[in-house]
Amino acid sequence: MNHPGPSSLRLLKILEVSLLLVAAIFLSFHALHLSADFPNHSPWMDWAKYTDEGWYGDGAIRHFQRGHWYVPGDFNPAAALPVWPVLEGALFHFTGVSLDAARALTVGIFALILLSSYLLLRRWAASSASKPRISLAPSVAVLLLAVSPFCYVFTRLAILEPLLILLTLLALLAASYATPPVQGTDTAPPPTLLRQALPLVALGLLLPLMVLTKTTAIFLLPSIAWILWARAGYRLRPFLRMGAPAGVLACVTWLSYYVFIVRPHFLEDYHYLFSANAYTGITPATALSVLADTITDGLWMGSILYPLAILAAVTALILRPRLLRNPLIPALLLWAAGYAAFLAYHNNLQPRYYLVIAVPLTLLVSVVFESVWTGLRSHLINPLGRLGMGAIAAALVVAAISDGRQTIQFVRHPDYTFTNAAEKIHQIISSDPAHSPLILSISGSNLSLMTGLPSICDDFGTMDLAVRVRAYRPGWYVAWNDVEDDKMEALAPMYHLQRVAAFPAMDDPDRNLLILYRLDPVAPGAPPHRRHPKQPIPRLLQVNFGQQPSQIQLEH
Repeated sequence: MNHPGPSSLRLLKILEVSLLLVAAIFLSFHALHLSADFPNHSPWMDWAKYTDEGWYGDGAIRHFQRGHWYVPGDFNPAAALPVWPVLEGALFHFTGVSLDAARALTVGIFALILLSSYLLLRRWAASSASKPRISLAPSVAVLLLAVSPFCYVFTRLAILEPLLILLTLLALLAASYATPPVQGTDTAPPPTLLRQALPLVALGLLLPLMVLTKTTAIFLLPSIAWILWARAGYRLRPFLRMGAPAGVLACVTWLSYYVFIVRPHFLEDYHYLFSANAYTGITPATALSVLADTITDGLWMGSILYPLAILAAVTALILRPRLLRNPLIPALLLWAAGYAAFLAYHNNLQPRYYLVIAVPLTLLVSVVFESVWTGLRSHLINPLGRLGMGAIAAALVVAAISDGRQTIQFVRHPDYTFTNAAEKIHQIISSDPAHSPLILSISGSNLSLMTGLPSICDDFGTMDLAVRVRAYRPGWYVAWNDVEDDKMEALAPMYHLQRVAAFPAMDDPDRNLLILYRLDPVAPGAPPHRRHPKQPIPRLLQVNFGQQPSQIQLEH
């Protein structure tokens, strides 16, 4: 193979530094306007922007606002997924509870994702090179992730997926340093024993952290196992000698949490999380359509980058299977395929789930096509291949420029409709000491994160809603666009709903009007409040979001 000379190496180094500098600039954009809405009128309609930042950080939010993280009968996902609220809680200890702090934590995690991606690709580029060389694959991958508008919008939300991605990358890095124990290790010097033990101990701790961050992490375990298999030389006995200690430590860690914390105290909440997210599965009648949707929805990650990722996968699996000798390529394929299998099985194709797939596919694009280009350079005559690689390089440049422009548009035009509505709700509730400040709402946890007001959820919880309402007696109800029938049935026996204010917020046609109701207790013996027939949304509220006034307040 021909290796570049000193001048070419200097040029490659300059190019690598330039790519990383641009990536750092775009990373800094993530830290701007932290309290802004998820960009309105984006291609990604995901209800997580209304709920998930509060739900999955509720353990930390309630700990500092109420003095205890657990609210019996309400939605308590921290019982099964404690890692993220623990991290948020550690941060809130210094910053106090705030939306900015929670999102700053996620931006910091995205920065670590970029760093881990760079180190992982450098690790395997160095191990596969016969002579020292500069690989541009790590810096290209980091740049593509940093400029991605898809990554921008979802890695600024305080949700679970970014942390899951980071822990998976760290687990792949730990596995890449694992070495089979040498015979007679009892006589090996302590530094050697430490070098052998540290990666396996790290792996044994990272695996349960992944599962306790998001249970769907189990679909990513084959990717990590492949790296261990490669480090074992594709031999069963060395693989077991490495995998068994890490696996035992992981199982003991997870079981300790389950046996000593979950089972005696929070078993009902633990089981409820899975029943509330019941898997829909694939039926024979819907299998083809679900699979087709699972694949085509990958275009959310980029109309150019995603087809290139599919081409990279086809290249590695069919056109140039020798590329699979680099263990990182099968590992990235297993990562993407494993999580795609979960998406198809779950059949709930939310854009945020594809963030977990977007990262390995982006890494795959850079490492596969650089490997192909390196192979072509060893042939004196291969004009067709070089033409194809030139087209792919041009497509990557276009993708980076197009994505970067879209990200800059989001940065330059932040919206604050949800944040402003939350602040107005806070002002109204705080000015009325006669009613409990407790909010009942599906977005209540998000409102708690933004305003500090206590809340319970109107949709999820181990208690029936009517029982929960009687137990906690909220003073206010916050609904999106309308009061649903089941919510009215739970509230009507105890309360008369008095509409106080309405605020246009966000852009989803089903959730673009945040309505505040005061819950006035029904007098003893009075007939329960009957729901009025649904009224059409006023024409003023039916126009495009950009034409709506920033606030509509209706006093009664």
